[in-house]
Amino acid sequence: MEVGSGIAIFFFGVGGLVLLVTVLKTLFTVRTATAGVVERFGKFNRIVRPGLHVLIPYAERVFFVDLQVKQAQFSVETKTRDNVFVQIPVSVQYQVLDDKIADSFYRLSAPQKQIESFVFNSILGHVPKLTLDETFEQQSGISVAVKVELDQIMSGFGFNILTALVTDIIPDVKVKAAMNDINAAQRAQVAAQARGEADKILKVKQAEAEAESKALQGKGIAAERQAIIDGLSASIEHFQGAVPGSTSEEVMALVLLTQYFDTLRDIGTRGGTNTLFLPNSPGAAQDLMTQVLAGLRGGAATAASVSKTVVPPPPGV
Repeated sequence: MEVGSGIAIFFFGVGGLVLLVTVLKTLFTVRTATAGVVERFGKFNRIVRPGLHVLIPYAERVFFVDLQVKQAQFSVETKTRDNVFVQIPVSVQYQVLDDKIADSFYRLSAPQKQIESFVFNSILGHVPKLTLDETFEQQSGISVAVKVELDQIMSGFGFNILTALVTDIIPDVKVKAAMNDINAAQRAQVAAQARGEADKILKVKQAEAEAESKALQGKGIAAERQAIIDGLSASIEHFQGAVPGSTSEEVMALVLLTQYFDTLRDIGTRGGTNTLFLPNSPGAAQDLMTQVLAGLRGGAATAASVSKTVVPPPPGV
């Protein structure tokens, strides 16, 4: 009796275990942002959405597909048209198309590897046609071209390419240093040209200022001399009016003698003047007056002789 009850308990235990396994294999849940691919006897049957679902025990099984956006990062090494090797990091964001879940699950065994191959192919088809400078200038254009080509290919496999970003362009360290040197030299050249233009403008302005100053100085000297002439003319007229019988020569001699002594006074009072010898006899002033009058008469006589010179007629006239 005890043996029979033990056998019954054993069979009940096995039956309960089988029932538990059957229940576990029958009920399953699908999480949000996930889809379930159900196969029946190894053949695709249906797509199930998030929630609680039931499978036919021992006949169906489920595989889960992530519908979230994923990111893959690659680094492509290539050569530009001017023979500069560069590293181009590319970041690709992709997602399974909701209406092509089965294609994304069955058609590609390693989606990220396939995406990497297509990215390499697209980059190598664009960058070698550009120089290094053009590659930097068209970085966003390269991103757009990679995204368009990649999206056209991957959409047939059930994937949507959201973005394909060329995040950087990294030339060799020596090339980067050379580019910096070229840039620094160009900036130094521009600065030197700017300094040269500034010096040229400054010299031109200084020359113009000097010319203007000399012109003003000449006008001042001319005005000064004209004022002296006017003053002398007025002095002669006043002197002749005050001293009847005086001649213009005598008045001019007196004025010039006065200016001579004024000049000597200015020289004596000016700092740093060396020793000056002057005659101190009582007749020195009279001698000086006589010399001034003789000089005036000699200049007047010379002018008169020049004006009265008659050119003899040519022979035979």
